[in-house]
Amino acid sequence: MVTKLGSKRTLTREESYVDGHLTHTAFVSLAILTFITFVGNFTQLQLSAALPSIVDEFRINVTTGQWLTSVFQLVMGVMVPLTAFLTRRFSTRQIVITSMIVFTLGSVCAWLAPTFLVLLAGRVLQAVGTGVMWPVLQITVFSIFPLSRRGGAMGMVGIAMSVAPAIGPTLGGLQTDANGWRSIFLTLTVIGALSLAAAVLWLHDFGENDAAARADFFSVALSVFGFGGLMFGFTNIENYPFTHPMVWASMLVGVVGIIWFVARQVRHARRYREGVARGERPEPALLDLGVLRNRSFTVGTVTASLAFFAFSSILVIMPLYIQNDRGYSATMSGLIMLPGAIGQCISQLFGGKALDRFGARPVALFGAVTLTVGTIGMSLIAADTWIWWVSICQFVRQIGMGSLLMPITTWSLNCLEPSEISAGSAVTNTARQVAGAMGAPILVILMETFTAMYHAGGMSATLANIAGIQWALRISAFLCFIMVLLVAFGVRGNGAGSSHDVARRALNRLRH
Repeated sequence: MVTKLGSKRTLTREESYVDGHLTHTAFVSLAILTFITFVGNFTQLQLSAALPSIVDEFRINVTTGQWLTSVFQLVMGVMVPLTAFLTRRFSTRQIVITSMIVFTLGSVCAWLAPTFLVLLAGRVLQAVGTGVMWPVLQITVFSIFPLSRRGGAMGMVGIAMSVAPAIGPTLGGLQTDANGWRSIFLTLTVIGALSLAAAVLWLHDFGENDAAARADFFSVALSVFGFGGLMFGFTNIENYPFTHPMVWASMLVGVVGIIWFVARQVRHARRYREGVARGERPEPALLDLGVLRNRSFTVGTVTASLAFFAFSSILVIMPLYIQNDRGYSATMSGLIMLPGAIGQCISQLFGGKALDRFGARPVALFGAVTLTVGTIGMSLIAADTWIWWVSICQFVRQIGMGSLLMPITTWSLNCLEPSEISAGSAVTNTARQVAGAMGAPILVILMETFTAMYHAGGMSATLANIAGIQWALRISAFLCFIMVLLVAFGVRGNGAGSSHDVARRALNRLRH
């Protein structure tokens, strides 16, 4: 098969993975996909350290400013369900090249933005451009690697998903202090252009595509109104009372949109299964929620979503504590958070290998417990806390995040049938992107609510804000404890790491 963009031949599984190793051509293509995914996820939270500067320049409040992060994650969440359609309809090269064009245009728009709304529009374009990249990379890995090697492979490429957002605030802080926040988007424009050139020159296609495939764009619109309306209502709580239409009406639109979206997906999935049973070839649902009938997959999806909810919100909240309450620069804010990224990189690499050796349960349980301990430690911050205590706690947290996220995701997808991997990838990635997008505004609003309460009680503005952050961190720690329970009691079955699985794996190693 030959694609329209560049006449590159499609790589089959046999041409991609030979004698236990990737071929050179497949390695280069997979490296390009991983790097572009890294850039997209790196961009998600890169503005967290620059947020105080942006808030000051455009004279907006923190809740409005954090939309630069939340809208990015929300749009990525909306784009993910389209992945199943896009990978059916278009070739890998077509998807990636188009994505990089849109991403680069968004970076230029944000770089030159004269107003906050233009900056927000640039962030939306960036998210549209990168929203499908992680699911495309995930589907590619599952199509190339055998079951026994997926843990290690996902651990390697998973750095693009989980470590990149942690590095973003550090480099964003350095660039903000050195050359202003606009330099971040100038750099992303250059990176986008280079990534586009690499995709055009060296990226090959994986899998077949069907030019007759169609998408349910009405469902896309429902997801936008549903999740967007709910988030818009939440973020307006700071500026309006709950009885104001900007709050309750937005939330109502969001809830109705989500219910309608879910009902439509369930109905379309049922029609699809009935059509297949009759020997027809109907269009599948935009988001096949039928995969949630698999208990193991559901446990993994809920756990990963909670992890994203807690993870992204803290990366937004902590720079506010470091810069506004403690008086450190954006550069220091980034450096304080940097060891966490290093810890997650290490645990990400070893987590995938540990999954292949020991199974998902012991590795994910270690990750969930470590994440909980680190979050509890971070909630102990005060006005005079040694600032590097934040760094230590973030290092511990991200060791836990790296040990939890990729094993639980890989295990949950392995529990599905091969034909369900694409749908499962879309569902789990949509859920955790939406959870990440909702996490920041919800915990920021809770933080500011507690802050206002303490301030009204006579506490100084700085101490009241620190108290609000403490409560946001305690809530995040409680969510992490729920993850511990989900992994301890929900991760079961083949590949989970039972004593039987460990013994079987040991015998296989002795035989070989």
